[in-house]
Amino acid sequence: MSYIICEKLKMGYEGTDVFENLSFAVNKGDYLCIVGENGSGKSTLMKGLLGLINPISGTIEYGDGLEKKYIGYLPQQNDIQSDFPSSVYEVVLSGTLNRRKLPFYSKEQKKSALDNMEKVGILDLKNKCFQELSGGQQQRVLLARALCATSKLLILDEPITGLDPLASQDFYDLVADLNKGGITIVMVSHDITSAVNHASHILHLAGDGYFYGTTHRYMHSNYGEKFLITNCPCDDCRSNRGGIRL
Repeated sequence: MSYIICEKLKMGYEGTDVFENLSFAVNKGDYLCIVGENGSGKSTLMKGLLGLINPISGTIEYGDGLEKKYIGYLPQQNDIQSDFPSSVYEVVLSGTLNRRKLPFYSKEQKKSALDNMEKVGILDLKNKCFQELSGGQQQRVLLARALCATSKLLILDEPITGLDPLASQDFYDLVADLNKGGITIVMVSHDITSAVNHASHILHLAGDGYFYGTTHRYMHSNYGEKFLITNCPCDDCRSNRGGIRL
């Protein structure tokens, strides 16, 4: 089943088109990475998927019970105030606000916050001040907050920006585990090589068009040949090594 279906999208700002005629789908269980050069429209598309801006033309439809307000969102680190004078628990708990109907948090919401903190390995940081954490720890806190908003789909915008290589790999591993556990992932990334190593599908935006398909197909596409320097890891290509060098 498709959570999101985009058909012939045209998006832009103030009369300037960023991209047009874009069609793709995000299906339940996918791990989709959106890649491309600066200015190709990655952030514009992400805002469209979140319902923050409307398409100039074309459609974005949501299915299989997904609603925009129940999409978990992790913005870029530079869009986050890292000097929150709040505890880790308070930051994570704020992710349940889309389900808050009373002027106080319910037992269910508090349990959701604790469960998601445990899921991303930060339960021991519950009472720590957010601003005192490392960059990698802060990203885990914000990921737990995003998970409080959804049980279906996460959109992550350049989530490893500013993280060192070890923290970046830890974060990628955590997201992969969440995906295996049933969370559909849409990640905007500038790191095409890491995207290929983790994602099931790639959407590559470029000035002359776009690619959308499985990671395997991407690695054998003109886009993959241009931007990747790696060998395809699939069994067929390993058995015929030397036939394709991307």
